[in-house]
Formats: sequence, structure tokens, C-alpha cells
Amino acid sequence: MKKLIYIIFLMVLSCNQKDNNNLVSKEITAQMILGNENYQAICYGGYRTNSREIQPTVAEIKEDLKILSAINIKFLRTYNVHYEEVSNLLKAITELKKDDEKFEMYVMLGAWIDCKNAWTNLPPIHHEESDRNAIEIAEAVRLTNQYPDIIKIIAVGNEAMVKWATSYYVTPNIILKWVNHLQNLKKENKLPKEVWITSSDNFASWGGGDSEYHVEELNQLYKAVDYISMHTYPMHDTHYNPVFWGIKENELQLSDKEKIDAAMLRSRDYAVNQYNNVMAYMKSIGVDKPVHIGETGWATQSNEHYGNDGAKATDEYKSAQFYNLMREWSNKENISCFYFEAFDENWKDSANPLGSENHFGLINLQNQAKHALWNEVDKGTFKNLTRNGKPITKTYNGDEKALWLDVKMPSSILKN
Repeated sequence: MKKLIYIIFLMVLSCNQKDNNNLVSKEITAQMILGNENYQAICYGGYRTNSREIQPTVAEIKEDLKILSAINIKFLRTYNVHYEEVSNLLKAITELKKDDEKFEMYVMLGAWIDCKNAWTNLPPIHHEESDRNAIEIAEAVRLTNQYPDIIKIIAVGNEAMVKWATSYYVTPNIILKWVNHLQNLKKENKLPKEVWITSSDNFASWGGGDSEYHVEELNQLYKAVDYISMHTYPMHDTHYNPVFWGIKENELQLSDKEKIDAAMLRSRDYAVNQYNNVMAYMKSIGVDKPVHIGETGWATQSNEHYGNDGAKATDEYKSAQFYNLMREWSNKENISCFYFEAFDENWKDSANPLGSENHFGLINLQNQAKHALWNEVDKGTFKNLTRNGKPITKTYNGDEKALWLDVKMPSSILKN
């Protein structure tokens, strides 16, 4: 079925390109490009300072988009609509399309969802919602109707149902309410019929983990969304559930590189297993819909549980291995993977510069491509492209030996 969709997609694309390039982006749908390796996906935030109050400009975002387009990224995921960043992103894409009729970039638009009293000094009420949610959804609808050629998916909430998000999580019925609202707007011709509606959440929230999430409201949500967008983060579980993280007894004689490569392959398999668990739960309730990766990533630095004082998981070599393994697997399986994330953003943990949340990007705030993209620098992919007016260079000045000085071995010994 997937192959048939791709054939139809290519036929539509070919015909439309002959007629009118503007028609192409209107005719292309989420159904056509999700799982298509020609449309690689990534999570995007363009913030360059440690304050979210300083919004990235249209000109700055255009620099970013050219860099991402150069590595075949054509699908971006955003997280909320109440900052100027998102409207600037949509303006930037529009301007680049006008400048170059071959330029393509699409958006999975996030609408942030909170519970009542979230982020306040009052106790959060998880089965009630913030008044802000309605405003967020309304703005997502307005933007989607304004930019139907760019916005192909609306995601209701980000990790909004997972219960470790203690500050703001909501019960599934709240997500279901807004998904149904958007689906009804499509039926009433108040949203483009082709836009897909989902919620992007942790694998456990989608039923792929603890049975406490297996509730009827989740089952109804499965039926309401157009596809499932799930998150998987083996990096975090190098601390929280390190069953896969370490060196096996029969690997002790391997080189350091071979030991780490084996650990990273197990990390990939751990993520694949979480994906398969979500698929299994979905089928157990009689639903058959596409499942894609809404988020996964591996930080390059941390002074927390995942760093050298803990799991020894975060460095550029391991991050690059995970990136390449996840891209290889998802492309092979026709799964879109919105990798987290394009650029480092240090507003996320501004009080702790070495916090992992600040270091998930493929490119850092010094305009340096991390190890995962060194080969792109070597190929000249970023030639004549800049960020903050500066060229893209390599971390460690491209010195592999210097990079390996920061690569630490997992300390746990795993049974074979």
C-alpha cells in the first residue's frame, strides 16, 4: 500500500511541476510525504540566545532553512504558536519559495496543551485544562488556513499526556476533545481536508509501555487521529532503564570503538522495540494507522544523569551513531523521523549551560556542525551558506582524535 501511495505521489508531483509549482505544494499532503525518505524530517527551533523572549527573525530563519534544505530536510516540526518564531518561520518559507520555485519546506504545526494551573504556584489539575488551550488551537487553525501550502499536520500537544510531565500533563480526554474539534472543522470546510491531525507524545502515552495508560479515552484518541506521532528517547533510559546500556561480557575484548558501536546498536534496537510496542497496542484495540517518530534524539553534552558523572552516554560520537542508525532504520521502514533537533538552543535550560536539553542540535551555537554532519562539511554541502553570517565549520576543528578524548565508556557490564 505504501509503495502505491508513493507511485501516486510521484505521478502527481511530476504532473504538477509541469504546470505550476505553486500547485505542487497545495497538492502534496501529509499522507504523501510521511514515510518518504526524499522528505526528511526534523524538529526545529531557531532561538539563538538563552532567552525565549528574543525571537529569531525572518532573515535568521531563512539562513537556517537553507542549511536544512541542503541536507534534504523538507519537513519541520514546531511546538507552539504563541511566539513570533512560528509566524516568522512561515513567512521565511513563503519568501524562499518566491525566490526559488524549486524550494520545498513543510511544517508539522504544534499546538501546546496544558492542564489547569500549569506552570503556576497552584497545584496542577490534570483532568481540567488551561484556558490558554483554546487560544492556542484557534491560532493553529488560523495559521493553517493562511498557509495551507506549508502546514500539512497539526499536532495537539507535545508530551501532554505522559505522567512524568508533572507540571502540565492532561488526561487523554482533553487531547481527544481538541483532535475531534479539528477533525470536525475539516468536515465543515473550516480547515483544509488534507491536513492531518495527531498528538505527539511519549511511546508510553500511546500505550506502548505501562498498562496504566491503557484507558478508553486513549483508544478513542487512536481512532480520532489521522496517524500516531510517538517519541522514543533511549538516551534518557541509559539512566532510567539501563537494561541495554553497557558492555556485554563477550564484548570486553573489543576495541573501544567496537564496544560503543555495539552499545549504540542496542540503543537503536531499544527505540525500535518501543515503536513496535506502540504498533502492537494499536493493533490490539483494532486500529490500523501509520505510526511515525515525532521525536527522538541524543544529546552531545550533559552534566546530569546522562553525562560523565552518570551513564557516560553524551558525546558527539555516540550522538552521531544514534542519528545515523535511526535515519537508516526509519528510511528502510518508510517511517518519518522528526529528529530532535536541528540546532542547539540554550534557552531550554538557561540556568544550567551544560544541561542536556541545550545540546541536542546537529549544529551548535558557534555555527559548527557536530560529528553527525562532518561528512556534509567535507562534501561542501554548506558551501556559501551561513548562520549568523558565519560559515558552517566542524566541531573539534574536524580532529577525530580530539573528539575521542571526550568519548567515555559505559561502566556497566551486561550479561550476555
